[in-house]
Amino acid sequence: MKVESSLYLTQLRPVLRELLDALLAEYGYASILATDVEAKNYAVSRSGIQIAENVMFGRRGFTARVYKDGGYMEYSGNSLTAADVPGIVEYFGRSLAPVGSRYERVETPMASEEPETFVKSTEYAVDPRTLGDKAIVAALSKGREEALKKDEGLLECMVRFTFHVYHKVFLSADRDLEQNVMYSDCGAFCLVRKGEAVKNGHQAESVLGGAEILDTLPASADKALEFARAALAAEPLTPGEYDCICTPPVTGMIVHEAFGHGVEMDMFVKDRALAKDFIGQQVASELVTMKDGACTDYEDVASFFFDDEGNPATDTVIIDKGILVSGICDGVSAARLGVKPTGNGRRQTVDHKVYTRMTNTFFTEGTSEVADMIASVKDGLLLDCPSSGMEDPKNWGIQCMVSFGREIKDGELTGRIFGPIVLTGYVPDLLKSITMISGKVEHCGAGACGKGWKEWVKVSDGGPYIKARIRLG
Repeated sequence: MKVESSLYLTQLRPVLRELLDALLAEYGYASILATDVEAKNYAVSRSGIQIAENVMFGRRGFTARVYKDGGYMEYSGNSLTAADVPGIVEYFGRSLAPVGSRYERVETPMASEEPETFVKSTEYAVDPRTLGDKAIVAALSKGREEALKKDEGLLECMVRFTFHVYHKVFLSADRDLEQNVMYSDCGAFCLVRKGEAVKNGHQAESVLGGAEILDTLPASADKALEFARAALAAEPLTPGEYDCICTPPVTGMIVHEAFGHGVEMDMFVKDRALAKDFIGQQVASELVTMKDGACTDYEDVASFFFDDEGNPATDTVIIDKGILVSGICDGVSAARLGVKPTGNGRRQTVDHKVYTRMTNTFFTEGTSEVADMIASVKDGLLLDCPSSGMEDPKNWGIQCMVSFGREIKDGELTGRIFGPIVLTGYVPDLLKSITMISGKVEHCGAGACGKGWKEWVKVSDGGPYIKARIRLG
């Protein structure tokens, strides 16, 4: 089934068009983004049942943007009537009149848009809104109860589910776009104890769809328990460089942190990313191809049909066989840099600024078998269960955390486990050390990504298994 259009936005369209026409009469460029969002979080744990609206992403509203004298200005609100139109036009006129003397701005060419009109929707199998709170809580409670039976040392199993349905309309002189999208994710967090030691494990799955993702909950709970047990058995690791096999979730974290933020081209404008000076140069092994794309072929939480500036979603090759060929960018940054937008202009909500943001970011598949990759390691680790990461786009440093690694000796897993583990190093060194890549790509978008400490959006990342030489501590 396809996500239906928003009745609210359908009824609001005449007023949106009235506001757009009034702004176009005054300015060379004007556009409006209007949204209607419904998002809800569910959790079941020892402390009880929690059901709450997702206030981070769930919001109705609109943003109007105009261009004048080498710059853009925006106005946002959470409601709009015909009576508001003259006041909004007057606001822009009053605010922009003295702009030249009040602000020091980066000169920005006016963006050009090719004419385009469409209405597109994603599909789902089970609508969580129709399923209802009672059934969702029942499914979560059952999953939690089944998990608690599997280990006497399991102190807690918290299970959760989130759905997000958003409708967006974008209008400009040349574009009339509408998208209706649903995505969901669910997962489990397990806490285990042995003696005085307490460790945790987590696992989640995501989908460009609805409550059908709840079917993955039993497997996620089993995996979370497995990860918690592994963390409980882990020994401290002797720091050093190791041959490592990274599972797809760890690969995804490396992709996101190593060359994700570093190729967001609003950082090129601000000269805050080293990647700006390495376009066309080798930055990774010839085996490595990296993409970022919101096109719905990827069927994950960061897929959409157009971004928050009305630019169609794309499938951008960032690294091609080891060569850094492109960054990703929003429309304003693209205009300043003289390149084409890649459909990566995203807002947390309509009252937040657009930034260049990742969507679905991943390494593409290789040709190696995982068993052969493990067999090729004389002394190393199979890294699993990523927990956090950070990068320095200006200097290409990276630091990522994984909960544990499984020891490999002479091509075989010994059963010995080490953790927690910190991955560090210089990004090109790490990526150039990749010598084997498996044939299956996995994505997950159960979390969110901030720009610095704020400006959160949903992203997914992933890839295949990779073999690399990594500094661990």
